[in-house]
Amino acid sequence: MSSVPVASEIEVLDLRHFSARQLRPLLEREAEAWRDRLLWDYRSSTELLLQYLESRILSGFVALDRGRICGYTFCVFEGYKAIIGDAFAVGHRSMDDSDVTQILLIHMLEMLRNTPGVDRVESQLLLFDAGRFARIFAEPVFTVYPRLFLECNLSGYRAALAARSRLSAQGSAQQADSREAPADLELRSWEAMDYQSAGELVYASYIGHTDAQINDQYCSLHGSLRFLHNIVRFPGCGVFEASFSWTLRERRSGALVGMVLCSRVGVKVAHITQICVAQDYRGRGLGRLLLQRCLESLLRAGFETATLTVTEENEQALRLYQQFGFVQRHRFDAMVLDTRR
Repeated sequence: MSSVPVASEIEVLDLRHFSARQLRPLLEREAEAWRDRLLWDYRSSTELLLQYLESRILSGFVALDRGRICGYTFCVFEGYKAIIGDAFAVGHRSMDDSDVTQILLIHMLEMLRNTPGVDRVESQLLLFDAGRFARIFAEPVFTVYPRLFLECNLSGYRAALAARSRLSAQGSAQQADSREAPADLELRSWEAMDYQSAGELVYASYIGHTDAQINDQYCSLHGSLRFLHNIVRFPGCGVFEASFSWTLRERRSGALVGMVLCSRVGVKVAHITQICVAQDYRGRGLGRLLLQRCLESLLRAGFETATLTVTEENEQALRLYQQFGFVQRHRFDAMVLDTRR
């Protein structure tokens, strides 16, 4: 890791001093980085962020190189919690882009340390390799959770499906799990009426899970509903696609026991934003069934790639994704500070 350059090489000012028009070129460069690094069309998120920047409601910093904008970072406050939503830099005359980003993050952390009432800080900087900012997000202050960005080439998945179908036709004992739901469950596409019960399922599914330590929205029903709002009704994780999102309900009671949610993040790229199964229904291959149905529906619609993220220590989920042909494209960090613990 390169050392942090001296402060005289860069000027850092309050984000609210700058207009959306001034920041647009930098954010458009960032959208290009999202496309190249993660296959995401980030332009809708860029436009939304520019609206917030124009309203001057976001806290953060801008880096200047001889008066020219070369980086920015911002955070969002939710009660006692601050979320470092982004940090990006490009084009400084003499400094590495990640070094400029690191300086911005140091300013951000210093501000948050001196902000009354902030007991928790969360951040996932997807564009940067795991460990890149290890020095400033070091233990015991922060807990760092390595996460993986996985992708599945759907043409390869199609070939694997065809091979499994041939084995099934031959009566092979190695054939894939049934694509149909068990008799006591109903598999169907997402409907608007699923929203409340989906929030309840997310909350119940993540009790005691590592991901609830990374994102404390999972720790309450209210937070889980906010999480769903960001996925289903907000373009932060792409454009939600109900036709590629599936639910499993108990036929007798109607209870929601599993779901997979999917968004469009590119012309032919989808991102699986959530997959979960109620604890009492685990061990029955329902996660496999949901993922299989999701990928098959994407294939039929002409998608070429599916992506998702998973916490590295979640080995069971990682094995499932690998069985469907997902491979690691990127490894990044989730950082959490919680002074209430």
